Amino acid sequence: MSNKLILGDGLLGSELVKQTKWDCISRKKDNIDFDDINSYKDYLNDYDEIINCIAYTNTYDSNKEPNWNTNYKAVVNLVDFIKKTNKKLIHYSTDYIYANSKPNVSEDDIPIHCRNWYSYTKLLGESYVELKLDNYLIIRGTHKPTQYKFDEAFINQIGNFDYIDNVVKIHIDLINGDAKGVYNVGTEIKTMYDLAKKTKENVKPVNKKCHRTMPTDVTMNLNKLKEFYDEK
Repeated sequence: MSNKLILGDGLLGSELVKQTKWDCISRKKDNIDFDDINSYKDYLNDYDEIINCIAYTNTYDSNKEPNWNTNYKAVVNLVDFIKKTNKKLIHYSTDYIYANSKPNVSEDDIPIHCRNWYSYTKLLGESYVELKLDNYLIIRGTHKPTQYKFDEAFINQIGNFDYIDNVVKIHIDLINGDAKGVYNVGTEIKTMYDLAKKTKENVKPVNKKCHRTMPTDVTMNLNKLKEFYDEK
């Protein structure tokens, strides 16, 4: 049996399974409830590394509770369980925690989120991982479905985001390379329009915000990631 277990089979979890064939449990497949660790903790016993891909990702939802329950409280319960074992936790965060920090922000800089419940609770969740565990990997970044699906794309949003199949290859390298700590993960700096054009030639460039808290600059310093590859 694989010693790695993926939690969740959404966009991220499904791509990880596709590229690795690692074991996976999810609400849809196994009827687990991430907000209730008692519904899935027995699945964790046979694995050394737990890869948490579950999050509430309705980014601009003004409702606190679903963000709070899934992105923070459920993560606390998972971390508290893992702390009692020798398991490693791989946890996914977001570049949205950098929205009001400086451009090209590094893992050692202070993250300042973008004033919505999603980014706030994601920051709380990863902070609890750092506080309670010694053996962990936190991945910060953004991934998009490989085929851009909208008719418009922002020219005023810039970052290191990329399509899911590209960034998951980096995730797998980090996980298999036993990387630890916090890593900014992405590719070259680009606008969302630049990314969209790669898979949708007729996409329309727009200069606007879809929500008042939408971050326009989530560029990250990727030197730590580069050093990881240089040392391989």
